[in-house]
Amino acid sequence: MKWTKTILTLMLLGAGIMAKANTNPGNEKMKPVEPEDVYGSVILAGKDKPLKDVIITAFLQSKKEKVVISNVNGEYGLDNLTPGTYKLVFEKDGYRKVVKEKVIVKPNSGIELNIEMEYKGYELSPSPFHFIEL
Repeated sequence: MKWTKTILTLMLLGAGIMAKANTNPGNEKMKPVEPEDVYGSVILAGKDKPLKDVIITAFLQSKKEKVVISNVNGEYGLDNLTPGTYKLVFEKDGYRKVVKEKVIVKPNSGIELNIEMEYKGYELSPSPFHFIEL
């Protein structure tokens, strides 16, 4: 019986410590989450199907600034970009490349840019046997 009381006391003590650890000490204001400078989603044109693993490259004055990859839901976010005018390039194997010119990034404001990519399909080239006469 003595062990049961000791175990219960330790469990209650542990629960109290865990509850205290999950509170905001001193009721300090929590820092708000900064939005991305450019964010959005990439979908397959005409299908509303999200495209994952799309490579999004941001160029500022022809210099590569940042590269991100869309997640499983087709979502992406570019943050901590220097204010300026960007060219954004969206690329994925098997799909037509999409280029968005003159995307203006301003301080403390986000831009939502949703993209549709078209399936390119397979490009067939002639076989070397195509040119052999029998």
